[in-house]
Amino acid sequence: MPDAPAFQPADDGFEARVRASFARQTAMATLGATLVRAVPGEVEIQLPWAAHLTQQHGFLHGGIVGAALDSACGYAGSTLMPADVGVLSIEFKINFVAPARGQKFRMVGTVVKPGRTITVVEGRAFAIEDGREKLVATMSTTLMAVAGRDDVKH
Repeated sequence: MPDAPAFQPADDGFEARVRASFARQTAMATLGATLVRAVPGEVEIQLPWAAHLTQQHGFLHGGIVGAALDSACGYAGSTLMPADVGVLSIEFKINFVAPARGQKFRMVGTVVKPGRTITVVEGRAFAIEDGREKLVATMSTTLMAVAGRDDVKH
């Protein structure tokens, strides 16, 4: 994926806010995922291969790839939001382009078009084996900004 455009975050404390939110996300903790990078408009999440996350052929299950990639896309959008605004995915499409076979995986979400209400994000999932990366999935995500709700905020 090309370098992310230079976006200006609405919240100077976006990185700490995004990292704190990610730390509260028990689904990603269950997968062993870690947030390794959060810059304006782009987030990277990594997770190791684990037998309990595979499907019957030993590949990382597509649902696991999708969940981690959705989180990377959602948090990429969050980096550009005001501190009091949460985001929810309202639509995504995933394309699996190769079996997710690797020692670890890297999910990158990159904002394509930010907005006050709707943000469009693209995601890429890579399998890493013996130091080599291979694209295994792409995602197109639409996020909705949510303000004024106690149950959807950072």
